[in-house]
Amino acid sequence: MTALPPRPDTPCVAVCSTTFDEICRGCGRSVIEVAHWVSMTAEAKELVWQRILAQGYPRRNT
Repeated sequence: MTALPPRPDTPCVAVCSTTFDEICRGCGRSVIEVAHWVSMTAEAKELVWQRILAQGYPRRNT
């Protein structure tokens, strides 16, 4: 089994907004991913991490 890369507990950056669609403007996760994050396996979380990082998330307001 390959070790997963170290990641923060969550991609949340406290810039939560799903006003215009089902994707958070801060972390890039879907509403469902946010809701189920604590019960997801490490492997499932890693797949989400890979996708959101490739899409330029997480984003912080600066």
